[in-house]
Amino acid sequence: MSEEGKVSPAELIEKVDSKIELVRTRSLDLSFNELLDMYNNNEFEIDPDYQRLFRWSEEKESRFIESLILEMPIPPIYVVEKQEGIYELMDGLQRISSYLHFRGALEVKEDRDKYLRLSGCDIVKELNGYTFEELPKVLQIKLKRNFIRVEIIRKGSDQRLRYYMFKRLNTGGELLSEQEIRNCTIRLLDNKFNDFIINLSQDTHFQNCISHLSEEKKEQKVDQEYVLKYFAFKNSRDQYKKNITPFLTEYMEKVSDPTQEGGIKFNFEEEEIVFRSTFAVLDKALGENAFDRVNQNGNFVSSLSPTHYDSITIGIQTLIPKLHPEDTEQMNNLGELLKDLKKDKDFIGVTAGGGKNTVNYLNNRISLVREKVGGMLNGQ
Repeated sequence: MSEEGKVSPAELIEKVDSKIELVRTRSLDLSFNELLDMYNNNEFEIDPDYQRLFRWSEEKESRFIESLILEMPIPPIYVVEKQEGIYELMDGLQRISSYLHFRGALEVKEDRDKYLRLSGCDIVKELNGYTFEELPKVLQIKLKRNFIRVEIIRKGSDQRLRYYMFKRLNTGGELLSEQEIRNCTIRLLDNKFNDFIINLSQDTHFQNCISHLSEEKKEQKVDQEYVLKYFAFKNSRDQYKKNITPFLTEYMEKVSDPTQEGGIKFNFEEEEIVFRSTFAVLDKALGENAFDRVNQNGNFVSSLSPTHYDSITIGIQTLIPKLHPEDTEQMNNLGELLKDLKKDKDFIGVTAGGGKNTVNYLNNRISLVREKVGGMLNGQ
C-alpha cells in the first residue's frame, strides 16, 4: 500500500475494533448427550445439503468414538444462532455426525447401517465389533457425558463477518469441493442465489448437455458450479484474472450480497429465461456431446471439457435471440458447425493443453465461437 493510502495507527486500531464489535460470540461446553437431545428436538440443526457431505469412513468414525472413550482432546465445533436457543452447525460435521451415527440418530446412506458398529479402533482394539447399546454401561455413560466446546456466533452478529469467518474455517480436514463449501457458507449472506443455481442445475436440457460429467463430480456439486460459472463469465468476465476458484466465489458473494461494495444486482427472472434458452439450443444442436472434444477420427470423446463449456455457452450469448430450438434445420446446421469447430486447429489451440485458463485464451475461444455461429446465421 502506498504511503498516501495508509491511515494513522489510531484510525487503523479504531477500524479493527469496530469490526470486532460486530461479531457477537459465546462459548459453551455441552455434553454429547445434550447435543443429541437438542438434535432430536430440532434445536440443533444440520442443513440437509450439508449433512450429505458426511464422508468419514466407518473406520474413521470408530476412531473418533474411541478418542471420546479415551477422553482425548477434540477441537471445538462452530454453530450459528438462528434464533434464541436454536443452533445450526457450520463446522464440525464429521465429528458430530459420527457421534449421532453411533447413537443411531443420523439419517445415513443406504450403504451404511443405522447403528455404527466400531471397526477401526487401533488403540483399544477390543472395542471393535461393539455398537453403543452393546458397550458396558460405564462406557455408555462416559460417552454421554463427554463434552465438546461449542463456539456460538450470535444472531446479532454482522452477517458479512459471520460469512467470512466461516469461509476461513477448516472444514474438518475433509476434501470438500469448492462448490460444496460455497453451498454451506453462502447462506450466511443470503441463500436466494444459491437456491437459484441449484434449481437451474436440474434443468433437463442443461443436465443432458453435461451428462458426460462423472457421477463423482456431480456428487461434489460440480454441475452446480458449472451453472455458477456460466453466470460469472456471462456477466462479470471482465473481473476474471486467471484463477477460477476465487473468481466464482467472489461473483457468488457479490450477487448474494448486492449491498456490499461492488455488489451485483441480479435479475433472476431474465437470467433464468436466457439460461434455459441457451441450454435448450445446445441440447437440440449437440445434446450430450455439446461440450465433448472431437478426436482425430472425427468422433466425440465422451468427457466434458471445461474450455468447450465456457467458449460455447458464452460465445452464443449475443446470438440467443436468433437461435430457435424448434427450428430443426437450424439446429442441425448449428450442431454440424460446432462439431467442425471442435476439429478446427485454431479452436484446438485455444482450448486444448495446459495453460488455457488465461484471460486471453478465454476471450479468444469465446470470440471464435461467436464469429463462426454469427457467420452461419448471416449466411456466410
